[in-house]
Parts: sequence; C-alpha cells; structure tokens
Amino acid sequence: MDCLLEKLKVLDYEEEVLSKHNMKHLSRHYFVSSPYLAFNSGEQFYMFTIIAAWLINAAGRPFAEPQEYDEPNATVSNILAELRAFGVKVDFPPSKLKSGSGEHVCFVLDRLAEEALRRRGFSFKRPNYPTETTEEESVMEDDAELTLSKVEEEMIEEPDDEEETVMDLEALKLRTTHTEAEPSSKPDEILESTVDAAEWNLELERVLPQLKVTIRTDNKDWRIHVDQMHQHRDGIKSFAQRGQVLSPDGVLLCPLLSLQSYLDKLQEDIGKTLEKISEELERVKQEMEEKGSSMSDGAPVVKIKQSLTKLKQEILQMDVRIGVVEHTLLQAKLKEKSNMTRDMHATNIPEPAAGPFS
Repeated sequence: MDCLLEKLKVLDYEEEVLSKHNMKHLSRHYFVSSPYLAFNSGEQFYMFTIIAAWLINAAGRPFAEPQEYDEPNATVSNILAELRAFGVKVDFPPSKLKSGSGEHVCFVLDRLAEEALRRRGFSFKRPNYPTETTEEESVMEDDAELTLSKVEEEMIEEPDDEEETVMDLEALKLRTTHTEAEPSSKPDEILESTVDAAEWNLELERVLPQLKVTIRTDNKDWRIHVDQMHQHRDGIKSFAQRGQVLSPDGVLLCPLLSLQSYLDKLQEDIGKTLEKISEELERVKQEMEEKGSSMSDGAPVVKIKQSLTKLKQEILQMDVRIGVVEHTLLQAKLKEKSNMTRDMHATNIPEPAAGPFS
C-alpha cells in the first residue's frame, strides 16, 4: 500500500481523481483492510472502482467510469478483463474484490499503476540506503587492521629458521599490546579512586534529602483503588472469625452472613446486567453487518430491474388481451345489430292478398 500510494502521487491522482469527485485523501492503510464501521465498505468499493478506471485510462485503454449504483459483479469483471489485457496473470475469483479492500485489491491497483507509469515513461524504484557505521566501530576496525598489518610485516621481515618450529607467543603478545597502546592511548594501569569512604558517606547524607522525590497521590489513580480493595479484604478476613464486619473507622456495619448474601446478590445483578449488555452489543453488531451488506450488495437493485422488466412484459400481454376482448365485443355488437336489422325488415314485409282459392 505504501508503494501504491507513492505511485498514485506521481500520477497526480489528487488533482485528477480526488478533486474531480470531491473525495478525501487516501491513508497508508486505506485499502489494506475493511473499515471499522461496516457501512463505509460501499464507499471503499466505489473508491477502488473509480481509481481503477482512472488508471486503466491513464495506461492507454478506454474504460467507462463506473457509477455508484452499477452492478458490482459486472464492474469487477470488467476491471479484471482489462488487467488480463495488460498481460497480468489473475488467479483469484472476482468476488475477492467486492469488499473493496485486502491483498487482491492492492495487487490490482498496484499493477494498473505500474502500467500507467510505464505509459508515461516513468520507472518507479525504491531508494537504496547505504549502511552507516559509527565512528567508534570505524576506529576499532582501523586499529585492528593497523595492528594486524604491523604483526604481519614483522613476521615477514624475520628470517626463517628451519630448526625453529614453534613461534614465540609471548613475544607476539608483547608486540600486539605495544602496537595497540600507541594509537588508542590506553592507560597502562587501572584507575583507582582516592576519595575517602567516610567523606563520601557524609556528603551522601548531606544531599540525600534533596534527592527524594515526593509524588502526590491522586484519588482517581487505579493503584489507590487497588490498595483500598486489599485493605477491605484484609479487614473482612480479620473480622470473619468474630462474625462481624467493621468499617475502616471501627464502626460495626453488619453481620458477616448478611454481608455475604448482599455481596452474592450484587454479583448476580452485575452478571445479569453484563449479560444484557453483551446481548445488546451482539444485536447492534448484527444490525451494522446487515446494513453494510445491504448497502454494498447490488442484488436488490438487480432484482428490482428484473421485476420492472417482467412487469412491463405482463402489461404488454395484458394490453394485447384487452385488445382481443374489445375486438370480440365489437364483433358481437355488430352481429347483434345486423340480426336486429334483419328481424325488423322481416316484420315490415306485407302479407300477400287472399286469392279465390285461399
């Protein structure tokens, strides 16, 4: 993440990304892990997609800027496809990037940043710091080299004696001690103190009151409370045999049995209260996780879009059915009207006159 942040600064992401989208500056651990508050994971994933799209464009490949309400799976798949197009091997599923943080998110952004820097002709390397040696170590090394060189020279200058097979170690030690004493200027004898012990003790007694440090006690300090607890415990133990408990002032408080029952009840109440607090904490954590997952999950939006599409299809089918019914009703009305007209004409025809043979 440190390398990635430096690369983004070189690419001037503060002006081209943060100022454009009114976003806050990235910290050294922004994409390392998920934030403490779960409902910020959606913002973190959106920041990842915006920076990834900007780096792909800076690397020379056109990429549409993702929107806040786009489907996360499609966005992540498109980013990985562009990363593979640069020749980067991707051996992890796209679901690793949906959280907006972690090792794989940092890997994707780092490789895209490298491609963008390569596009601009910039090579990014870490500085190499030389190892520094202290002055004392360098002096000691120089002294050791000087001593060794002098000894070697003296050994070389000495004539070889075939009969002498054992080196004079005592002479070599004397030479080494003599050569070491010259450059370092070490004393030949051990330094001994000449101060009288009695005078030293008198001086110590004179300045001892001035060396004492007084610390003011603070009633809010936890050590004072611990000391008080130990005092009360010792008091209870000392008066347990007598069956009574006294206050620090010597006042009889209550019998030991009643005090024991009171302490047991107090412990039970504290345990119940602590259990309620733990249950409330778990409930709040679960609600926070559900809110975070619901805000970062795009599945509800996809379901809404699918429902709208299905509703439009059903409305279209209903319109077709309504048209068919209207057409059927119109045909029935026309048929009924034609039948009525035919019946009316049939009733208005005059009857033939009666003949002689009728």
